[in-house]
Amino acid sequence: MKSLSENWITEGLIDFEYKKYLLLAYLQHVGGQFKEVKLYPPLADLIQHYTRLKSFEQNRDQIKSAFPKTLQAPDSMEMKFKYQPLIMDDEVMKQLEEIVAFSLPQLKNHIEDGKNIYDFLEKEMNIEPIGISPLYQKEGYVFLSFEKSKEVFVYRYRVNLFQNSIDSFKGIMMQLVQKVRRSILNTFEQMKLDLIKTNKELPNPATYSICSRQQIPLEESFVPISKRLLLKVVE
Repeated sequence: MKSLSENWITEGLIDFEYKKYLLLAYLQHVGGQFKEVKLYPPLADLIQHYTRLKSFEQNRDQIKSAFPKTLQAPDSMEMKFKYQPLIMDDEVMKQLEEIVAFSLPQLKNHIEDGKNIYDFLEKEMNIEPIGISPLYQKEGYVFLSFEKSKEVFVYRYRVNLFQNSIDSFKGIMMQLVQKVRRSILNTFEQMKLDLIKTNKELPNPATYSICSRQQIPLEESFVPISKRLLLKVVE
């Protein structure tokens, strides 16, 4: 099983053994992805599932609100529809609590596995600026490469500010521009000059190189970790 739905514990058959089977099948797939050093999206999904179940554990009302609902009748006084959960008896709630109690440590263990891989890979990467860094760092270029390869993946990045009802946070977008080969003549500095010539919109772009000593999947691990590294150094 490649994924679990957002409300997997309240959807379909509410049975401990069945839900245990679903979870373990999903975690087996995640474990396979981690063995291939593919961190994303599995690690982010694990964290979301864990956070949601932790909330369920702390608040029974959240479990009830996650149940599928059936339409009772329109409320003519309040001008809105009324819905009622399909299942709410104590035996079902007991089953769900058992499922949550079993699932949380399972998810946590896999999250720790993913974080350990992440921390190891991050330590195996080196980030450094190319040329003089301008004051404006919210957009520019980043060159991703592997230590034992001449291939360079050139990305354009942009830092964005996201905001929800509670807090605001920074995110970063990376878009592949081109793939080139590094050589004695085609250095990182020369690549930067070529980008300036072809894109007048960024006459003095912030440019970074991130090199990985490990040969890892580009989209599933290298790019996501690079985004975190970039956010640590750009202003």
